[in-house]
Amino acid sequence: MSTDFLTDISKTLEEIKADGLYKRERMITSPQGGEIKVGDAAVINLCANNYLGLADHPDLIAAARGVMDDKGFGMASVRFICGTQDIHRELEQRLAKFLGKDDAILFAACFDANGGLFEPLLGPEDAIISDSLNHASIIDGIRLCKAKRYRYLNSDMNDLEAWLKQAREDGARHIMIATDGVFSMDGYLAKLPEIRALADKYDAIVMVDDCHATGFMGATGAGTPEHFGVDVDIVTGTLGKALGGAIGGYIAGPQPVIDLLRQRARPYLFSNSLPPSIVAAGLEAIRLVEEGNRLRAQLFENAKYWRAGLEKLGFDLLPGEHPIIPVMLGEAQLAQDMASRLFDEGVYVSGFFFPVVPRGQARIRTQMNAALTRDELDRALAAFGKVGKELGILS
Repeated sequence: MSTDFLTDISKTLEEIKADGLYKRERMITSPQGGEIKVGDAAVINLCANNYLGLADHPDLIAAARGVMDDKGFGMASVRFICGTQDIHRELEQRLAKFLGKDDAILFAACFDANGGLFEPLLGPEDAIISDSLNHASIIDGIRLCKAKRYRYLNSDMNDLEAWLKQAREDGARHIMIATDGVFSMDGYLAKLPEIRALADKYDAIVMVDDCHATGFMGATGAGTPEHFGVDVDIVTGTLGKALGGAIGGYIAGPQPVIDLLRQRARPYLFSNSLPPSIVAAGLEAIRLVEEGNRLRAQLFENAKYWRAGLEKLGFDLLPGEHPIIPVMLGEAQLAQDMASRLFDEGVYVSGFFFPVVPRGQARIRTQMNAALTRDELDRALAAFGKVGKELGILS
């Protein structure tokens, strides 16, 4: 390999480190849970997307283990060649019913689902209007599509309407509004009722990425549309957060949309299908969610307690009702220093900074889950208070 090329790569890495933006991974030696082991250290985990605490649930583990005797370890194929088993369709139909849609289609991850959604459905005569804080997977998926692209300010309905008018004036055949259901760096919920009203006014399609809501938002856990009591046209989501924390994504929507995606969505056509163990565990996760009022209640009880504790300590928090509760710090190095010191105190968190969030808005994003005990939350609050004072964040 070219020496100059490697020299340039090394220089870039050194610049990332010098700017305090270098990301380091810690090796977990236990199952995912409310308390985990990193090496030999036991730490309280406040930064996983394990909202319902299902990542180490014995029923999911049993389902994943048990199905391999009957269905095997892996599919070794894409779906349309010889990679579809009956349980793949069973999971798709269960997801569709749970979300109130005609059908669903599985992908290796929701990143792939969002990456494969737009290009088959929309062409150069169409338009996509995307929220400015949408997930990177939506941004990348839109880049692969030839539709005209517009971007509206985060949750700014006046700006969204202005772009809807512009798209209509530009002669767009079809318009799709794309938004996260929950903006994961902030814990803010999209304004779905207002978005739906504007979509109806301008004859637009509404697409929602509900990764950080499916399983626990809404009366039955069906996500932000259920939470707000509105209907959206297309929903994408994941099995990798509240629904067991493994991997796998999906798109749910009208039958013709799902049928066309099976024919033309490239991540679906050119990636191996999900292994049987993941599919079986996904089915079990949906069953637990459908019976999971207790888990959802515990999750939001924990979130309320945690937010109140941080506010009492004096931390700067973003407002919200979601179990994502960001602690705002400003500078990237401070976020990294705080995460490191909290780990020393037995609390596992991660600092978020540019390019994941805008410069000057670095933070510790804490996330609640139903598996956390009151004792663990109290110990974590004590650690936050101690480290906050040591670093001069708290007076």
